[in-house]
Amino acid sequence: MAVLKVLEILSESPISWEEATKKGIEKTSESVRNIRSAHVQHQSMTVKDGKVQTFRVNLRVTFEVEN
Repeated sequence: MAVLKVLEILSESPISWEEATKKGIEKTSESVRNIRSAHVQHQSMTVKDGKVQTFRVNLRVTFEVEN
């Protein structure tokens, strides 16, 4: 029987929401093992002087807890 845990993270990128998602998973995987899936909960962006500065995603990352 597997036990799973959910972690919520915020990640951002100046390029795109997809890039923010990839960066978030890659960075999280440096300290969290056994990541099984991720769900994008929210997307947002920051704007300065009428231009998009960063794309942000809130991710729910699911991973398996080790015995």
